[in-house]
Amino acid sequence: MSQEKVLNLAFLGCGFATHLHSKTLSGFGGRVHCHYASRDIAKAESYNIKYKGDGAFASYEAAIQSDRIDAVLVATPPVQHLGLTLSALRAGKHVIVEKPPFLTTRDFDRVINEQKKSGKQVFVAENYFYKPLLRQLRQLIQSGIIGDILFVNANALKEQKITDWRDNAELSGGGALFEGGIHWVNFVANLGLTLDSVHGFRPGSHAGMDRSMLVGLRYAEGAVGTLFYSWETPSLFKGLRMSKIYGRKGSITFESNGIFMIVRGTKKRFILPGFKDIAGYKGMFSDFITAMQEGRPAVFTLEMARNDLQTIEQVYASVKSATKEKKTSN
Repeated sequence: MSQEKVLNLAFLGCGFATHLHSKTLSGFGGRVHCHYASRDIAKAESYNIKYKGDGAFASYEAAIQSDRIDAVLVATPPVQHLGLTLSALRAGKHVIVEKPPFLTTRDFDRVINEQKKSGKQVFVAENYFYKPLLRQLRQLIQSGIIGDILFVNANALKEQKITDWRDNAELSGGGALFEGGIHWVNFVANLGLTLDSVHGFRPGSHAGMDRSMLVGLRYAEGAVGTLFYSWETPSLFKGLRMSKIYGRKGSITFESNGIFMIVRGTKKRFILPGFKDIAGYKGMFSDFITAMQEGRPAVFTLEMARNDLQTIEQVYASVKSATKEKKTSN
């Protein structure tokens, strides 16, 4: 493989996301050389050894300013995403930023402005967009196999213990829907239907950060739906859940993670969407890496990522408004 096709990528932050992405990138056959940066050099060196990397940095800025590095992957708590993204762009680096990418949609304006000046690209690591399950659902809906869509019921209930920065509002920027549910917002927004409006309903006490949320969905094509998201609802085998899409001619039942699908419509089908890349990480990185090497946009664009965050903001705004109205009426 020619040297020109090798991408030198530095991870900013050495936590779970970096662990996960390092394992995925190890299967890219040398197309990506990974480097690790942390405020703790011992941790960076540990990750570099563990994942057979090509170097370690004692700070995020050292990696950003290094001539060896072509791109950075921002894998720190969300409160740091904007500053590190802007710094990397000013240093002439491509940027992959973990989700949720930024704290507000206004931050996208600053990023896009800096991106235009730098000539580099910014990608948001939304793996759900690249899931084989979502791709298969789009194809089925478009085929008309279950007719016009009436209802979408997305079940993302699980029990998830939070003991790190995700439990700190100042670092995470929001609760469960913001930190994890944003992936599912992307999912329901990319079924091949046009998400038109949303409304949030928060169960239980509204004190502190949200751990559960029901999101009402309305699509421009006429379908309506619900997204159930939770970090405090036990599910079978700690994650097995069933979701369903209903049409005028039938339905599609699918395991929410993407293990299997059952189609009952003009045809009956049992589908295994794809185990090899069930989470979509390989498809996501393949698109991003090729986009950087060829100078083309990724399939999942910054505008799409901005729309996801805007949807989250609309959900929270609707919950806040309903809470305020309830207090006023009492």
